[in-house]
Amino acid sequence: MNTMRAAVLTAPKRFEIRQVPVPAIGPEDVLVQVARTGICGTDIHIFNGHYAADRLPLVPGHEFCGTIAEWGCNVRHPAVGARVVVDINIGCGTCFWCRRNEVLNCAEVTQVGIGRDGAFAEFVAVPARLAIPVVADIADDVLALTEPVACVVRAARKAQVGFGQSVVIFGAGPIGNLHVQMMRLVGAAPIIVADLSADRCRMAIEAGADAAVSVPAELEPTVRRMTGGRGADLVIESVGNRKLYGQAFGLARRGGHVAFFGITPPGETVPVDILKTVLEEGSLKGSVAGMGEDMHDALTLLSHGRFRTADFTKASYCLENIQDAFETLGDRPRDLKTQIAIAA
Repeated sequence: MNTMRAAVLTAPKRFEIRQVPVPAIGPEDVLVQVARTGICGTDIHIFNGHYAADRLPLVPGHEFCGTIAEWGCNVRHPAVGARVVVDINIGCGTCFWCRRNEVLNCAEVTQVGIGRDGAFAEFVAVPARLAIPVVADIADDVLALTEPVACVVRAARKAQVGFGQSVVIFGAGPIGNLHVQMMRLVGAAPIIVADLSADRCRMAIEAGADAAVSVPAELEPTVRRMTGGRGADLVIESVGNRKLYGQAFGLARRGGHVAFFGITPPGETVPVDILKTVLEEGSLKGSVAGMGEDMHDALTLLSHGRFRTADFTKASYCLENIQDAFETLGDRPRDLKTQIAIAA
C-alpha cells in the first residue's frame, strides 16, 4: 500500500480528505495503523487558525491508538500487530531536558499532529521507543484517551497535590473533567469547579467534584466557605483565559499554588503582585502535555477503570465527516470528547 486516506487541514477551518503517501519510516521507527483519534482542544485551536497556522497544510491528530503495521530495520519491539498508544513528544532523547522527562524543553522537540503530520490519517510514523504496548483488554475508544489523561497526570505530579488539599478548577470541559477525576484519585478535597455551562457543571459533579459553580459572582464566596476562609491550596486554570488566570491568584490561599495549564494566544500576560507572592510564599507552575512515565501511568489508570469514560466515548465520526465533527463541537456540550474512527 503506497497511499492512504488523511484529513489534511489546508487552511483554517478547512479539511480536505486526500489520498497521500503512507509515511516513510526510518530504521528506529514503527508505522502505526491508526484505530481511533480524539479531537483535542489544541486541535480546535489549530482548526480555527489560532495555533500552528504557519505549519499548514497539516494532518493534525495526536490523541490516538492503533496497531503496529511495520518495523524499521533496527526495531524488534513492539511486535507487528501489537496494539499501542503513543507518546507524541519527540525529543533528541539525550539532552539535559530529555533525560529529566522535560521533553518539551528540548531544542529539537516536535509533536505528532502539531509539529508534524499526525493521526487523522490511516497511518502515522513514530519512533519505536515512544510506542507503548497495550496489554489490557481495553476498547479503542478508551485507549484513545491515554494522551489527555497523561496531561492531567503530569499536572497533578507537577503540582504535588495530596490528601485533603483543596482544589479549584477553572473549566468543566473535557480536560477540566479529567482534572476533577485526577484530583479525586490523589485524594484532594474539596474539589470546586467553575464553568459558565450549567450542564457541564452537572457533569463535573457526576465526575466527582464537591461543588460546581456556573455563576461567576458565586465562585469566590463558595471557595471561601468551603476552605475555612483561606482560599484553595491549588487553583488550576484549564481554559486558557487571561482574566481567569488573574482571578486564580485571588482564589489561592497564602502559600498556595496556581497551575498554569490552559493555552492562551501567544504573548498574553497576567500581572503578578511580586511582593505579595514573595511574602505569602505563593507559587506557580506550568504544565501542558503528558510524556514519558505520564503516558505509562495514564494507560495503567485507564486499564484498571480509574476514570469515568462514558461521556468521552459517545461521539464518533468517520474520517470523511471530520469537517462536520469539528464544526458541530459547540452544539454538543454533553459530548466531552469527539473521536474520529479511522480503521474499519
